[in-house]
Amino acid sequence: MESQSSRDSSSRAATQEYPNPFIHELKLTKAQWIKGIILGCTLLPIRVFLAWILLIAAWIVAVLRLAGLSQEERSKPLSGWRRWLFHPILWLLGRAVFFCVGFHWVKVKGRKVDVKEAPILVVAPHSSFLDMVIMFPAGVPAVVSRSENINLPVIGALLECNQSVLVSRRDPESRKEAVSELNKRVTSNGSWPQILMFPEGTTTNGRCLLRFKTGAFVPGVPVQPVVLHYPNELDTIRWTYKGSNWFQVLFHTLSQPYTNITIEFLPVYTPSEEEKNNSRLFAGNVQKVMASALGVPASDYVMAGRIPVSKLKDLSVPLESPGKEAMTLLYRKGLGPRDVEAALDRMIDRCRSGNGGTKVNAEELASILGLNKKTAVHICSLYSRDDTVDLRHIYFNMAALIGHVDEISLLHYAFAAFDREGRGSLTKEELTELMGALLGVPQQSTEELYDTATKDQEQLTEESLLLVLTTHPIYQKVTKEILQPERPPSANGTSVNNNRSLLNGSVNEDKKSK
Repeated sequence: MESQSSRDSSSRAATQEYPNPFIHELKLTKAQWIKGIILGCTLLPIRVFLAWILLIAAWIVAVLRLAGLSQEERSKPLSGWRRWLFHPILWLLGRAVFFCVGFHWVKVKGRKVDVKEAPILVVAPHSSFLDMVIMFPAGVPAVVSRSENINLPVIGALLECNQSVLVSRRDPESRKEAVSELNKRVTSNGSWPQILMFPEGTTTNGRCLLRFKTGAFVPGVPVQPVVLHYPNELDTIRWTYKGSNWFQVLFHTLSQPYTNITIEFLPVYTPSEEEKNNSRLFAGNVQKVMASALGVPASDYVMAGRIPVSKLKDLSVPLESPGKEAMTLLYRKGLGPRDVEAALDRMIDRCRSGNGGTKVNAEELASILGLNKKTAVHICSLYSRDDTVDLRHIYFNMAALIGHVDEISLLHYAFAAFDREGRGSLTKEELTELMGALLGVPQQSTEELYDTATKDQEQLTEESLLLVLTTHPIYQKVTKEILQPERPPSANGTSVNNNRSLLNGSVNEDKKSK
């Protein structure tokens, strides 16, 4: 049974907007630019040189720490001289690196507890790779990191030396193994060091907290929340989805005389029995505690793959519709509203005919659009991670946005397009594909939507899906807000809104003109 807390969270996600945490643009005054250029030409090279010397020294110590150990011995907690000798050296070298890049003082509030009181430290907000300065007041705990990072020069050796928990985001088995390893460590009664995790899973501008991933909360053990404050006049730290990139973050931060940070250790959060059995509830409640300490909202935003989304119950809704971005790109390339509609007609005609399938590569998409391959590659990247794209995803995501078809007719044809066997019903997997096409972003699961739509029947029919998407107090946002058209300007400056019915293939154009 769904808890009241979960229902409240879902309702809030459907009605409340939060500050966009995925955009951070650094705006400098003329004086700040001049100052940055001067320090960038003098202070920055010295800092980079010293930091690399210290990192190389840390790499040598990291290699020596594990020298002579078998793979089996490396899978056990380090002890003896390998810990008491090398651990303080690594701490000192690491802290010296951050001193060189401008973190001269690290202000600490609260008390970090022992591993037996809280095996896991959860840290937020996650702003950039420079957040790793938290490692030193925290006593250099182990971290959870992407397995790909083990191949990075120097960093890989430090991760291995620190006995980090490695996980591949693309491999479900790797995630299961990481959860198992994490559970083994945090229930070892202090044999392993504390684990440090950033539950947001990606970096933001810190204006709100993302919905926490549940990995740190699945074991159901006490956690110590840790919040980071950067009280600087010029906020150079943030590395977000849009805005400053990693090079700009590093350049501007190293071009400042110093960077302030305050690390606040909050009281240990011990889960209730309900929270132990519900990691989502546990994560949500810790998120609220940390958001309150930071004075920012606790949002339902997450990063799904490479796309920022908000959660509408189990649906992932992109903060910035790929259809809108594709539409803007096509208009910039000289296509008018009717040209875009004609291209959409060609897409759906191909899907109907069954010739060549629904997936195309960039060259085929360029031919359908009547544009160059570079533009087609860009549009492909909005909907797919590889060099092919499903035309149904582009069509169903864009058709309602440009007023090419009303949302009810769109849902009707989408249902038929994903009902592969013509049964008049959809499986859970087919519903997941359909909603991914409508919203323009792959869906992880639509089980909750499926269960809601089939509450009083065995199969998901078109009528039951339409009913829940048009009348349910939360899911109706899909048809009432997300699938509403963006009216582009026509050549003479008036707005165009052409609704075409797909029920019988007829075309009804609005020929009003001023």
